[in-house]
Parts: sequence; C-alpha cells; structure tokens
Amino acid sequence: MKTPIFPLLLGLLISCSSWAGQDHGEILSGPFASGSEVTSQCIECHEEHATALMKSSHWTWELEQQLPDRTVKRGKKNTINNFCVAVSSNEPRCTSCHAGYGWKDNNFDFNDMTKVDCLICHDTTGTYVKDPAGAGEVAAKVNLTRVAQNVGRPVRDNCGSCHFFGGGGDGVKHGDLDSSMSYPDKATDVHMDTDGNDFQCQDCHVTQDHQITGNAMGVSPGGDNPIGCSNCHEAEPHKKAKLNQHSQAIACQTCHIPVFAKNEPTKMSWDWSTAGSDRPQTVDQYGKHSYMKKKGDFVWAKSVTPEYAWYNGKADAYMPGDKMDAKVTTKLTYPLGSISDPQAKITPFKVHTGKQIFDKKHNIFITPKVFGKGGYWKTFDWAKAAELGMQQNATMVEKGISFSGEYGFAATEMWWPINHMVSPKSAALQCKDCHSAKGGRLDWQALGYDGDPMKNKTGVRHAR
Repeated sequence: MKTPIFPLLLGLLISCSSWAGQDHGEILSGPFASGSEVTSQCIECHEEHATALMKSSHWTWELEQQLPDRTVKRGKKNTINNFCVAVSSNEPRCTSCHAGYGWKDNNFDFNDMTKVDCLICHDTTGTYVKDPAGAGEVAAKVNLTRVAQNVGRPVRDNCGSCHFFGGGGDGVKHGDLDSSMSYPDKATDVHMDTDGNDFQCQDCHVTQDHQITGNAMGVSPGGDNPIGCSNCHEAEPHKKAKLNQHSQAIACQTCHIPVFAKNEPTKMSWDWSTAGSDRPQTVDQYGKHSYMKKKGDFVWAKSVTPEYAWYNGKADAYMPGDKMDAKVTTKLTYPLGSISDPQAKITPFKVHTGKQIFDKKHNIFITPKVFGKGGYWKTFDWAKAAELGMQQNATMVEKGISFSGEYGFAATEMWWPINHMVSPKSAALQCKDCHSAKGGRLDWQALGYDGDPMKNKTGVRHAR
C-alpha cells in the first residue's frame, strides 16, 4: 500500500465514527409532508452542498464527453440501453432513482434546489425508500421527520439503494453490484468484507464537493473520471517479478475477480421481441422470471466467468439517432483498446445481450414508451409505444426524427467492466487458468495473439 497502515486505520476509525446518524432533532423539527419540505430546511445551512450536487452527474444525468469521432452530452438521461431501453418517456419509473424529487417528464426544473433529495444518500435509519414509480418522490410509508433528524455519512446501503438495483431489480445490470454487497463476507469482496476492511463506497470513489470519482462505462464511455487499484496499491504489488510483468498488460481485476454474480444471479440477456405473447409466465432455477408477457425472455446466471477485452479506459457508444444495421449485432457500448495500444490492458467484462425495437425505415433504435398511459406494458401495442416514445424523446425531437410506422427487432450488446467483488488473493486466478494445454479462459487469438504467448512468443507484448 502506498499509504502507511497506521494513519489509514486511524482515518478509517475516525470516519467510521461519523457514519452514525447526526442528531438534527433540534434543527429539523418537522412534521414534513414531502421530501422537498425537508430539503427546504436542509439548504438553510447546506445551500453550498446542494449547489455542488446540482453540478454533478448524479443530478444532471448527463456529462459532456469525448467519443472517438465526436463530443457528446451523454448520461442516463439519453442513453439507449438493452435493459429497459430508455429513460425518456418512462421518467416516473426510471427517475425513481434520481437524486431528486418530481422528474415526471421533460419539464423537470433542474435549477430548483428544493427538488434535491438529500436523504437518499444521507439516511442512516435504513427506512428511507422512494416510490418505485413516483418520479423520485418519497414512499408514503416513510417517517420523514425521523429520517431527517438522523442523517449522516453515506454507507453502502445508501449507494446500493439505486446501484444494486439498476435495470429494474437486484443485480440486473452490472453483475458485480447487488444486494450481497451491502454486508459482504471476504469471499464476496475482500475490500468491503464487513469483518475485515469494511470499506464504504467512498473509500475508493473519493468524493469532493459532491463530485464522485468513477463513472459507469455504459453511461459515461468518455472515461474522464477514473479510479483504479493504483490509487492504493503500488504499480508492482507482487513479490514475484513474473506477476508484476503481467500487470503491464493485464488489469488487476482480470486475476482478482475470477467470477462475478457470486451470490445473486445477474441478467445476461433480455429479448424484447418475444414480449406480448400469451405464453405462461415462467421462472428459472434461481426463482427469476425467464419469461414475462410485458418484457419478453430473460437469461440469468450466477458465478459468471467474465469475457475479456483490451481496454484503455475509453469506450465508444451508440447515441440516439445513430444509424444501425439490423443484420449485425449493434454494440451499444464497448471498450476501446488493442494489443498495440500501450495504454490498454486485458480487462474483465459482463456482456449483456439483447434484442430490441428499431425503426425499419430510419434504421435507428427506437426509445419506446413502456411505462404509464399508452405505454407498451398497458397496451401491448409496439407501434403505439414507439410513436409515443419518439414524440416524448427530447433528443429525437431536436433531430427532427419521428417514428416511421415500421418497426422490427435487432440484436444488441452492452459491455460492463467488472470492478467489484474482488476475491481474496488465495482465490485469484492461477497460471493454469489462462495457460493450459487444454485451453484456458482467455481467447488469445481474439485478443490479437498468435496463440498462448507463454508458448508462442510471436506477438508477445513487451513491458512499457
């Protein structure tokens, strides 16, 4: 570790003492009828904190970032994914995870400070929940006075209330973030192990002025706000020189996260094209839906071996209105890098596959309205859902694109870097896992090698 161990432990002990609720009983008297009423009192003392949050992507749900051939504004607000497809026109459902109150449609006022949700990150009672279809408003059962009077520093459960359940359920999206990370054991995550290091999210995602380091590649492919193992660990952390040589071309996560979705299954595929059928609803061996009329077919998996690709910290992405080819699989997000890129390393990924609606005439992916009045989940009418969704999508309106009336379904995939669920070193990959006569987990030719570089030295990448 770069940081001396005693100051580190002392700092953790001091910070741990502040995670407990701060008594605001004499400051915030209540009662409160809404979250905004709480915020109105919070900002009497903490206006600068609310101002800082409103400059962050947790509030704006978009960032200006550089893709290979263009500068874009991208974030949750306008990403097309292969889970629930898009936020636009489905706001009351999707924005239940926004750090604010009342984002019902395109008319949400991002300059209204009273709409900031302070409690979603600072609740220490464990009782604060949002209405799952309420545009970010607080669930009616919540005792807002109790929560407001017991705020404190965020813990894993605060972050996890959204990030563990992204994509519509526990462990759906990332694969390395789910409810088991709230109180994980050492085998699940050596850093967050509750009987060991007990790291909170912000121990790695260092935060200043409500700007949180680290962004998900799916919504922020520009990669301008990275964190990494080297923030704490030396560049050559191993006793064996051979292992340190590997770290020149192989990300730490590749060896130290052999599998993801260790405890809870993660969704690996979502096929929207089969939705609408009156087939019986089914569940799989994990108790997860494998078919729903509203959503189509799913595939779930546990203890998943990642896929591997060169990654230099940057990615490319499909943007709303981009042309697509229905005859090939569209990569909605994918890592950049190659064997010849000195900044790239072999990195583990979850690859989520999908089949989703597109406009046959315009050759673009559609952002359908699935939730609410006129949405597909009520009408099972794809044409109507496509028309309404495109009409209510600000990006499509700005580009003058409307639904042509002709739709089909096309294959997609999204790449998600695996960074959490770090195993103890005793469970890290061994030489034979990648270098085996029977073939290891790495596809050497796909990675640009002529074969296993341990046996075939042609194309071996030299240390930088």
